[in-house]
Amino acid sequence: MLTPENKHRILIFGASGFLGNALYKELCSYFKTYGTYCKPNTALEKNKHFFQYNVEEDDVFEILEAVKPSIIISALRGDFHAQTIAHQHIAEYLMLNDCKIIFLSSANVFDAYSKYPSYEEDKTLSESIYGHFKIKIENMLLRLPKRQVIIIRLPMVFGTQSPRVKELKQQIHEKTAIEIFPNLIMNVTNDYKMTQQIHYLINRNKTGTFHLGSTDLVHHDDFIKEMVGILTMASVQYKHVFTTNDDRYLAVMPKTNKLPKHLQITSHEVLEELQVK
Repeated sequence: MLTPENKHRILIFGASGFLGNALYKELCSYFKTYGTYCKPNTALEKNKHFFQYNVEEDDVFEILEAVKPSIIISALRGDFHAQTIAHQHIAEYLMLNDCKIIFLSSANVFDAYSKYPSYEEDKTLSESIYGHFKIKIENMLLRLPKRQVIIIRLPMVFGTQSPRVKELKQQIHEKTAIEIFPNLIMNVTNDYKMTQQIHYLINRNKTGTFHLGSTDLVHHDDFIKEMVGILTMASVQYKHVFTTNDDRYLAVMPKTNKLPKHLQITSHEVLEELQVK
């Protein structure tokens, strides 16, 4: 009998990036997991489970045909137009095959709404190019049969290897001012919890839209100051950025699709994980 552990072949587009790589490490011990990487990488070239793939030059069909995945995870980055074409081709593949896609989207699909947090069923509306792009891909995938699609909306994702934490460390080292947004109310998560949550969604054969942010809200300036306090004892310069006079929300909160308690996370736990490491 096939168990969830051995029945899935998972293909992660963008498996050499921060989120894609965290997912690969979480899933590869349980499923036949494959991934793509963009820039030449000697270590990955020797790994039979990795394929070199440049979203601006290569076609996804070749890799899809080679792997024949039952689950595709899209953690792609890069040129938005090239990504749109890649996702159109993935959608075509999904229509012809018994396969599911997990698309990593963003809280920015709601960045035009500033008065309140956003929930799974809320209508998307964005003022940013990035948010527009994510909405475009979401809408394309939501035209597919529901059983084939999981949309994951993420807030800011932290973690010891995250680009955001690395950038903070660099700014501390170079003694440059760190930007903080005192009027921005958000929620957060880390790579460690996000990978566990997606693993759970795969095991339970879930579909639909999931907001994988912390269960609480934080002000951007308070959170970043706390994080900097964990990273250094030195005094740090801050640059206060006011985009509006009022508090502005950019938070993806779960309401319809809540995960079990042990898979939820708070902003305090995101900070705690950095302390441990």
